Amino acid sequence: MRQSQIFGKTLREAPKDEVSVNAKLLERGGFIYKNSAGVYSYLPLGWRVLSKIADIIREEMNAISAQEMFMPALVEKKYLDATSRWDVGIGFEARGKKEKSANFVLGWTHEEVLTAIASKYINSYKDLPLAAYQIQTKFRNELRAKSGLLRGKEFIMKDLYSFHASESDFRNYYEIVKKTYLNIFKRCGLKTVYTLAAGGDYTAENTHEFHVLCPVGEDVVFVCLKCGYAENKEISKLNAGGKCSKCAGKIIKENAIEVGNIFPLGTKYSDAFNLNFLNSKGKKESVIMGSYGIGLGRTMGAIVETLHDDNGIIWPEFAAPYKFHLVELKNSNPVVKKEAEKIYKTCLDKGIEVLYDDRDDKSAGEKFADADLIGIPTRLVISEKTLSKNSVEIKNRKTGKINLLKISNIKNDKSFI
Repeated sequence: MRQSQIFGKTLREAPKDEVSVNAKLLERGGFIYKNSAGVYSYLPLGWRVLSKIADIIREEMNAISAQEMFMPALVEKKYLDATSRWDVGIGFEARGKKEKSANFVLGWTHEEVLTAIASKYINSYKDLPLAAYQIQTKFRNELRAKSGLLRGKEFIMKDLYSFHASESDFRNYYEIVKKTYLNIFKRCGLKTVYTLAAGGDYTAENTHEFHVLCPVGEDVVFVCLKCGYAENKEISKLNAGGKCSKCAGKIIKENAIEVGNIFPLGTKYSDAFNLNFLNSKGKKESVIMGSYGIGLGRTMGAIVETLHDDNGIIWPEFAAPYKFHLVELKNSNPVVKKEAEKIYKTCLDKGIEVLYDDRDDKSAGEKFADADLIGIPTRLVISEKTLSKNSVEIKNRKTGKINLLKISNIKNDKSFI
């Protein structure tokens, strides 16, 4: 993509109404646009990042036999009435202009909807286990919308739901999802802490959350320095400086960003929708369920909060909008432009994702500042100086390490890809 044509420009100054690092850098870098408090548009650069995160999630979900689907954002009242969740204050009611009362809500979760669907297709133990997920926009009446992508009224979420014939089978899948989540966040460049938490409006059981330790996080967790066992402050009996109940290690208190969660649902929803199955002896039983969520935008925001420096974002390789940022330094020598165009075409021909800074109205300093702000992992610089050595300059955004690479190798060296 040519930077001169990209929709969304970099800003010199951070938005005055934003406090969090992720909001400042993502808006300055041209990744997102703030429409309202807690409501953002993803511009092309931001959508590429979000799509990369979604790709990682899809790969990992498909690897544990979860099937992708898509459910409606409009959820009819009858579904939430079945579980007495229609009056939960988190939702936005949706009604027509001429209707006096709402008969729909904008979906803030989809346990009820999918359970109703599953009741039409699950009849026997032979139909189990089953796992289905979607990546879709959720709507929640968040009164404290703030911190950029970390707390919003509208956000994109991956929600997975699993259906089981036995508690043991559910627990086994729960552990599989746990490991899968840890791998997803690792691939996104995040180190997460697996944390015991409350069930909220979803279940009466304890649940688990995945937290990224970060000073700006709104959650507070107690974590063992020795074994990593952690509990959310809301339900914890641990104390900072005390001993871990699992290994006697030292407990610390940290702020954290919740990026994912997993919930044991038991038979709460299956009982509400008569989701039963016949076991191997022909006896009717209730299906045991679990639900598992990841906030894609929140994950993106957590990456920026934890991976940045004074100059801008430092995207991890698999979540970066592009692999390379090709920067042509303005020069009166037409050969520089000619070679930059050749390198750009070579990258496209090889299927390499590259953002090409071809802007003629920007100085070298402005281009370098924008490259650091946008944060693509590898910067390629072509100038009269590098051409004198038949090379391009390669700089690693994370380490700052600079090397020269022969232009001929870009066409022939597979390691370049």
